[in-house]
Amino acid sequence: MIVIRQCTHEDFTQIFLLLQQLWPEKTLDYELLCRVYSRGLESVAQRHLCAVEDMKIVGFCSLTILNSLWQTGHLAHIDELVVNQEKRGQGIGTALLDAITKVAREAGSSTLELDSAFHRSRAHKFYEQQGFTNRAYLFSKPL
Repeated sequence: MIVIRQCTHEDFTQIFLLLQQLWPEKTLDYELLCRVYSRGLESVAQRHLCAVEDMKIVGFCSLTILNSLWQTGHLAHIDELVVNQEKRGQGIGTALLDAITKVAREAGSSTLELDSAFHRSRAHKFYEQQGFTNRAYLFSKPL
C-alpha cells in the first residue's frame, strides 16, 4: 500500500537516490542538494511530498507556489516529480500528482504547471493523460 505524506529532513537520503534516477546525466552534490532540500522544507512557498511503500520512499514531488501577475494570483509549479524506475506504471505518479494538486488548490492556486525535458516522451504522455497541455516553451540561461 502506498502512503503519500509530507517529507521530512530524515527522508533526504532516499530522495537523493530518486533524484539520481531523475537526472542520471548529472553528477549530484549530496551536501549541496541536502541544503537546498532543507530550505524547501522550511519555506512557506514550497511543499515536498513523498510516496512511501513498506517504509521505503518510492516517489517524490516538490511544488513551489509563486505570486503571478499573469495568473493574477498564485501559480503552482511542480519542480520535481519522480517515481522509482522499478515502480513506474503502478499509479504512484498519479497518486503524487493528485496529492500535490490538492496542496496547490489549498494554497489558492488556480493553475498547476511543470516543465519536462524534450527527451522525456513517456512523462509527456503521462502529463497529457493527467489533463496538462503544452502551452509554452521554457527558456533558460546560465548566470
